[in-house]
Amino acid sequence: MAEETSQTPPTTVPTRLIGPVAIRGSFMHADVMVPMATYETPLWPSTARGARVTSRAGGILAAVVNDRMTRSILVQATDADRAATIVAALTTMRAPLEDVVAKTSRFARLIDVVAEQVGNLLYIRFAVTTGDASGHNMATLAAEAAMNWLISTYPGLTYISLSANYCSDKKVSAVNGILGRGKHIVAETVIPEKLCRRYLKATPREITDINIKKNLVGSVLAGGVRTANAHFANMLLAVYLATGQDAANIIEGSQGIVFAEVKQGDLYFSVTLPNIIVGTVGNGKDLAFARENLEAMGCLDDREPGLNARRLAVIVGCTVLCGELSLIAALTNPGELMRTHGKLERAASRPPRQ
Repeated sequence: MAEETSQTPPTTVPTRLIGPVAIRGSFMHADVMVPMATYETPLWPSTARGARVTSRAGGILAAVVNDRMTRSILVQATDADRAATIVAALTTMRAPLEDVVAKTSRFARLIDVVAEQVGNLLYIRFAVTTGDASGHNMATLAAEAAMNWLISTYPGLTYISLSANYCSDKKVSAVNGILGRGKHIVAETVIPEKLCRRYLKATPREITDINIKKNLVGSVLAGGVRTANAHFANMLLAVYLATGQDAANIIEGSQGIVFAEVKQGDLYFSVTLPNIIVGTVGNGKDLAFARENLEAMGCLDDREPGLNARRLAVIVGCTVLCGELSLIAALTNPGELMRTHGKLERAASRPPRQ
């Protein structure tokens, strides 16, 4: 499978710190400067504007709803009846499967098993904990061990694939939005009307109205899969690149929903992201720039193993909120988006003075 590769000059992506992002809540309470690596230069000041207004409003309350990594396997039974028997037995075989998974890693623990049957094919989705790792390899190793145990336990069951697309890795899917893959983060803030007008140049009513008509209705018309947001992917990619993450995971990561409403004249604004896939150990995190950025954000604390990746996911979710809020506010003002993009991108592409 491995092939020869040649060395190339290092690739660099312009990176800036934005913030501080004021994060509040029972899980994390800190003001964090967040590194964002991007070629889209307007993203920095836009996200910084969201950070500024949310900080002045008292910060962003963030919650970790769930934490799991998944891998699905595909096996085939001799017939549909045999397959159905195995699906029914999955509820009674949790204990031996948990033992099998636990032996593959000191961090991997089986927390859920979901099966779908198509003919005599069985698609079995395993969800495991993965500590501070994003967990791709850990979940795959656990799923392989579980699959081998199933095949040895049930005669007539045969291997088809170690990955069955029901995971669902780096693809948009309903199953990830429903069951989650990675860290499920909810971030919310309440911004007084006065601050909305001053920093966002929009009223709470205007922001909630455009969220309904653009994000919600527009996404329905487009056929969005459990998603309704303006540009989650922009902030996700920028932080992922700056912290050594697997950038392709923005595909499922950008699946999420913005919910906003007017509360006693003020703006309630939230983002829900069920699939933030990040880690603070593993491939990419040992690069010097990644370690420096993770450490600066307090995500390499040896005293709290297992919590660093969750802390990073919370930071990512709050950064997404800042960028999303700023863009939606900009869209309420005709001409602001292109005027700002044109000005900032021309300045960024202009050669430096000699």
